[in-house]
This record gives sequence, C-alpha cells and structure tokens, in this order.
Amino acid sequence: MNSMNAIKNNFPDDPKLLKEMLSEMHLKYSDLENNYSSLNKKYQDLDDNYESLEEKYKYLQRLLYGKKSEKLTEEDEHQMRLFNEGEDGCKDSDEIFEEEKQDDTAIVKSYTRKKPGRKPIPDWYPRKDIIHDLSDEEKQCSCCSKERPYIGDEVSEELEFEPAKVLVNRHIKKKYGKCDCEAFSQSELPEIKTAKMTPRFIPQSIASSSLIAYIVTAKFCDALPFYRQSKIFKRMDIELSRATLCNWSLLAAEKCKPLIDIISEEIQKGSVARMDETTLQVLNEQGKPAESKSYMWVTYGYTAEEKPMLLYYYSPTRSGNVPEKILGDFTGILQTDGYDGYNQVVRKNKLTHSGCFAHARREFDKAKSNSKKSKIPYRGLQYIRSLYKVETDLRAQNLPPREFIDKRKNAILPILDKFHNWLWEQKQTVLPKGYTGKAISYTLNQWDNLIRYLDHHLLTPDNNLTENAIRPFVMGRKNWLFSNTPRGADSSAVLYSLIESAKANDLEPFRYLKYIFDRIPVAKSKEDLRELLPDKLTMDVIKAG
Repeated sequence: MNSMNAIKNNFPDDPKLLKEMLSEMHLKYSDLENNYSSLNKKYQDLDDNYESLEEKYKYLQRLLYGKKSEKLTEEDEHQMRLFNEGEDGCKDSDEIFEEEKQDDTAIVKSYTRKKPGRKPIPDWYPRKDIIHDLSDEEKQCSCCSKERPYIGDEVSEELEFEPAKVLVNRHIKKKYGKCDCEAFSQSELPEIKTAKMTPRFIPQSIASSSLIAYIVTAKFCDALPFYRQSKIFKRMDIELSRATLCNWSLLAAEKCKPLIDIISEEIQKGSVARMDETTLQVLNEQGKPAESKSYMWVTYGYTAEEKPMLLYYYSPTRSGNVPEKILGDFTGILQTDGYDGYNQVVRKNKLTHSGCFAHARREFDKAKSNSKKSKIPYRGLQYIRSLYKVETDLRAQNLPPREFIDKRKNAILPILDKFHNWLWEQKQTVLPKGYTGKAISYTLNQWDNLIRYLDHHLLTPDNNLTENAIRPFVMGRKNWLFSNTPRGADSSAVLYSLIESAKANDLEPFRYLKYIFDRIPVAKSKEDLRELLPDKLTMDVIKAG
C-alpha cells in the first residue's frame, strides 16, 4: 500500500508535465515493442533455418544409410496413422482416402498370382536326345518272362552350356588364269580373274559381323568394358587388345551413323517425344579440363506409326541449344522434368510441354523421409498414388486411344481438382525452405505441365520411360567410368541408340546388330537403310535372315 502511494506521489500534478511524461513512456514502450518484434523475427528465421538444416541433415543420412526405394509401403501407411489428428489437412472425406476410415481391417491390394513352374526353354534352341532305356533283362516280366509293352516316354529337359564358341571363316577366292585361245591373247582382258567377296562390315580386319555385334552388345548392353572382354578372349588364346576392340566399335558406330540420322528424322515426324539428360566425363575435350562434366541426352520418341525409337546424343554442355539440335522440326508434345533448359525449344517450336509426376512424387518422398511427424508429404504421395492407380488400371484394359483418353480424364480430373486445392491450402502453413514446402512449390509451379499427359494416349504421368532408357548408360558408366575423346562419346551415343531402340521394339540386341551389320555394306539407298531400323523388323524376320 505504501509502494502504491509512492508511485502515485511521483506523478506530477501539472497536466502538461503528465502528458509529456506519458508520451516519453509511450515512446520507450514502442521502442521496446519494435525491439521485441525484431528479435522475435530473428528468432523465427533462425528456427526456420534450423528446421531446414535439420531436414537436410536427415536427408543426407538417409542417402548414406537409408533405403533407396520411394515405394509407399503398407508400413508407411500404418505409421502415418499414428499422427492422424483431427485437422488432417484434408477437409473432404473423399474416396481417395477411404482406407483411412476408422476401421481395424487392413486393406491389401489384390493381385493375380502367376502360375507356378519354370518358363519353358525356347523351341528354337537345338535339342540333343539322350535315350535312357531298360536293359533286355529289365524289360522282361518277372512273372512270365515276356517283354513288357512299350507305352511312351517321360521327357525332361536341362540346359547345357558351352563357353563362347569361336569359328574361323576362311574366305577362299578362286583365281583363274588366261585362256590359251588366240582371240584372248589378242584382247586386252586381264590375265587373272578372281571371284569377288560379299562386302564386309569392316573390310581388311579379322572381325566378322557376329564378332563385332558380340563386342558391342557386351559393352553397351551388358556393361562389360573392353579391357575385361580382352581378358576373356585371352583365356581362349585369342589376342584382341583393348585398343583393337575400341577401334572396331568406333568404326561400327561410324558405319551406322546414317541409321541414326534416319531415326532422328522419324522421331521428328512423331507426335510425342520424351527427353532427359545425364552427366558424362570426356577426358580430352578441346578447351575443357578432364574433370569437367559433359552430358548424354536421351530422346524417347515415336515414329508416325507410333513405334518407339530412342536417340542418344552427346554434348559437352547442358545448354538449351542442345534440345533444339536434337528435335529439329519436331512440333508435337515434349515431356520432360522441370529443367529450364527445355523451355527454349518449347518456345521456338511452339511445343506442348508435358511434365513429370515422378519428380513431384520424389520431392514429397524426400519430405516424408525427413519430416516423420508431418503427414502432409504422406497426403501428397497418396494423391499421386491415386493418379497412378487409375493409369495402371486403364492401361491394363487395352482400350482404343480415344476411349482411353476419355475414361482417363473422367477418372483423373476430380482427383486433380482436390489435389490442387489441397496444395494451395498447405502452401500457407508450411516452411517454404523445408522439403515439404519445396515439394508443394515444385508441384504448383509445374502444375500446368504435369496435367498435360491427359491429352494423349502415348503419354503417362511421368517421364520414367526415358529415365529407364538412361539407366543402361548409367550402369555402363559405373564400369567404364569415362569416354576418352568426343569421338568415343559420339560412337557410344550411336550404339546405345541402336541397342535401346531394338529393345524397345522387342528385338534381341545381339541378333539385331548382327543382322544389320551384315546388310549395311550392301545397302544402296536410304530406303534400304530405313528397312534396317528396329520398327521394321521382327525376331522371326531376323532369325530367318
């Protein structure tokens, strides 16, 4: 009570002085309030940075020690339900999340079990019959000594393997001398006449078409570097140096370059193309250090008849000029990830640009792995999974193109509307610098491109076909590490293009390469070469040839 009286006694009785005192106190309070707001903002920024750094730290830990699969497992679903609060970020109780209703029953996706038993050995492999029979004594009836009647066979098969079988083709050209007639002696005809050989793929070498096809397939399909192949041949007492194998592959690629030009033309006539790129190290590039990055670009396109074709292209840069060179006059739909380097060709050629939901999904998966207590990334993954489920179910029905597009739109558009609204709602609540914020921002920024796959039956929600086409190159790169020169990188692009195009058209790469290596030397026109592309051939034609 005395202290209160003391405070009251400190106030002046003069109203003017009192106002001045209160004004000073208000200014001091305003300064303190501003300082508090400034400190609070700094604290919030530091807290946001801490959360962002913590997410990055967890992400790096996962890269080193965690699982690599992005699959949304049943365990993930049940774990996320532990954090299923009332305000779950999805105000609609829509059908996409029906499995999340409060029910103790776990819903397991049904599947068709494959028929048990091993796959039969193909009929075209030669068979050697090994007869197992009873002895004459064993054939006799133990009761009456008559021979028991023969009623049939019980057949089982086993695979026998012989290591690589090498044959030596001896080309013997018959030579004929001069005729002893008087007319011949007076003519100017050559005295010796020698039989001609069929043109060979690589003249004046010991390599046949089949050997070159094997060497190329071993490296560019099976990721077996030349130095390992050289050791394998050495065990067979055949000396083929790494340099020799390399030179043969370079020459093979140069002979096949006209086929690649035709593939490029065919892709440009198609309606859909997908593109992606990956790094490549080329040691001896002019004006660049050996450790610098170069790039292998991959285009997964279609002919006018909608047959798949793949085109690999080496470039020292990742510039937006490269897609322009590759696509040329292409005017259809281009599907890519969110890399800005594709925007240049999209603008120039006035292309329709389609995006990749796999990259959006990857961002949400990254956020889910590093934000265990937040179920926002999990919700995003569920929306995307719903899109893929519709795609899978409709693809399995083998519908005509127009019917497929209509049914897909009818099923997908309601999901997309809910997904898009949900993304905008969550954008207001998450940390922009965090993995969840980045996933939401990426998806919203790419939204118009992401949904364009609905307009064409050849398009899928993602660019995975192209990424799968890059994978053989990446696996090979892990073995042979680098290309020595730009010429080597160019030849790799040519041979990968042929092998992967063959695989996309269900052709066995070795047999396909042997087939075209036999015929390229005798091809006389562009049309002859066009008939050697994978979309014009079948395995039956190749085996018969």
